[in-house]
Amino acid sequence: MKLAIGCDEAAYQLKTVLIQHLLDRGIEAEDFGADPGQNVLYPDIAYTVADAVATGRYERGILLCGTGIGMAICANKVPGIRAAVCHDPFSAERARKSNNAQILCMGQRVIGEELAKYLTDIWLNCDFQGGGSAPKVERMMALEKEHIRQYEENEAK
Repeated sequence: MKLAIGCDEAAYQLKTVLIQHLLDRGIEAEDFGADPGQNVLYPDIAYTVADAVATGRYERGILLCGTGIGMAICANKVPGIRAAVCHDPFSAERARKSNNAQILCMGQRVIGEELAKYLTDIWLNCDFQGGGSAPKVERMMALEKEHIRQYEENEAK
């Protein structure tokens, strides 16, 4: 599995810990920022990682900031992306199994390094179960496509 990972300056330390953790597990993770001491606008990092996942260059992504919330909001603006903030094991599991989230978002100011590694492992080891959740995910994607279609029609007028 090949992952995209990115952060803002508030989560640089957690990003370095997770990259090493992934490498130790034999998982390649491309680093999309931020660099030490670099102040970045997290929407730019979130968009870059989400776009890389949406276009299929990476199977999944991890985004980190102070809380994970801003990254998730921004990533979810990219069509086809389902990003979830997860700070507990059940959420990390359900993000994949029920919602087929391709991007895991966490906050360095919210959780510690060991919990972040544990949640990453849970999220990586889960697959979408389909079942009763499949129609819900399909509906999310259909609504997204409908919104895009309506937007494009309005812009053409």
